[in-house]
Amino acid sequence: MIMKKRILSVITFPFVLCSMLLIISISANAEERLDSEVTIDGSSLTYEDYSYGSSTNAFLRGEHLMTGDSIITKTGNGKIYTYGQTTADHDVDFVAVIVYVDRYHEDTEKWGQIDGRVKDARDTYYIISSKTLVVDRGYFYRVRSEHFAGNDDEEMYDSALSLTDGIWIP
Repeated sequence: MIMKKRILSVITFPFVLCSMLLIISISANAEERLDSEVTIDGSSLTYEDYSYGSSTNAFLRGEHLMTGDSIITKTGNGKIYTYGQTTADHDVDFVAVIVYVDRYHEDTEKWGQIDGRVKDARDTYYIISSKTLVVDRGYFYRVRSEHFAGNDDEEMYDSALSLTDGIWIP
């Protein structure tokens, strides 16, 4: 009887040891993926619930455009809230925001657009566009926005770009 227990323990010990090593290895890989920051086309891939991006270079915005912002938020059950806004320094003839929603494709390592919309207004200084989307789970999503403000008698409108990091939708 004692001999059978020893044989059984000798046989099962390697299986238990291999299982423990495999679990530790999988756990370490998951932690590495969470800790390592991967940036694709200006957006880091994150596991946060929310990401915010703003137009950052004041010099490039021009004399009318003050800020442009993009936001993406998890809202649960495969839904995301997307937001883009443009603010001018003062009332202008034209203000607009173009909001794009992108999904990261791991096989090509590129972002692909899944939604886009334009909102504009005249004789004001502020415009926003927001929308909740149902998306496929298991991907990273980001929002990028183009911002415009200016007067009709000028050759070109001021413009800027903002984008969020990619957030994981489980």
